[in-house]
Amino acid sequence: QVQLVESGGGLVRPGGSLRLSCAVSGVSVSRTAMAWYRQAPGNEREWVATIPRAALSTYAGFVKGRFTISRDDDKNTVNLQINNLQFEDTAVYYCKAFGSNSWGQGTQVTVST
Repeated sequence: QVQLVESGGGLVRPGGSLRLSCAVSGVSVSRTAMAWYRQAPGNEREWVATIPRAALSTYAGFVKGRFTISRDDDKNTVNLQINNLQFEDTAVYYCKAFGSNSWGQGTQVTVST
C-alpha cells in the first residue's frame, strides 16, 4: 500500500519560496511517475506537475517557470520547489503516485502579507 507524507508548507509573503517534500513508502519513486496536486479553498483539486520515470517533467500552465519537481531516489521522496509565490498559490499541496489511489494529508501553503 502506498503511503504519502507531505511536508514543508507554511506561511510566506508574496515573492517568497518554499520547498515541499513528499516521503513515499510502498513504491519506489525511481520506478513510478509521481505528481503534485493542489487544492485551494472552494476549488477542485488540480494537477501541478509530474515527474515521469524517464522523461522530461511537465507542469501546469499556471506554473510559468516558478515550480520545479524533483525526486531523491535514495530518500524515496518527491520534492516541489516553489519560487516567486503568489497569493493564488495558497492551497493544500498533495503528492500522488501514478497507479495508486492513495493521497496523503497534504501540506498547507499560505501566501499572505
